[in-house]
Amino acid sequence: MEKRSVVKLHYALVFFVIAIIAAVFGFTGIAAGAAEIAKILFYIFLVVFVVTLLLGVFRT
Repeated sequence: MEKRSVVKLHYALVFFVIAIIAAVFGFTGIAAGAAEIAKILFYIFLVVFVVTLLLGVFRT
């Protein structure tokens, strides 16, 4: 097999495994809990971003 074929096969297998893991999380309901945590973290980091942005603007 050519080197390109081996690389393509490797990427195909990696994405297949990722898809299987995502399907398990999606079909079992684990993703709902993770989505709530992601929302909370998003708002926390958004506030931290705005605060550091304002501090940077006022320092210059």
